[in-house]
Amino acid sequence: MENAVIQRPAGDVQAVALKAYGRIAQAWSLTGREAAALADMSESTWKRARKPGFAGDLTRDQMLRLSALTGLYKSLELYFNPPIAERWVKLPNRGPEFEGKTPLSAMIDGGLPKILRVRAYVDALRGGV
Repeated sequence: MENAVIQRPAGDVQAVALKAYGRIAQAWSLTGREAAALADMSESTWKRARKPGFAGDLTRDQMLRLSALTGLYKSLELYFNPPIAERWVKLPNRGPEFEGKTPLSAMIDGGLPKILRVRAYVDALRGGV
């Protein structure tokens, strides 16, 4: 039996992740500074990374962030109507993960652990918890 898992070159995977995240940043109306902070990169790196043919390497942390943010985006799209799904990250939130901050601010301040908790929080909402 053949192994059905296809290994993609790291550059291809990064290119897809950056393209998806660029679309998410646009949908969420993130500034360059906000998008860069969420992805844990400098603004100048984010500007270069958005362009096709980016030759830099992303760290494992950055790839995990982009993956989690993509999952969060999809969960928000499934749970809320489009206008709320796109604005949710910038709305003040009294939920237990946010302490009155916006989800965006909480995720920027808390890094990857917070991004993962916010994604789990939204997934739990979708699941009816």
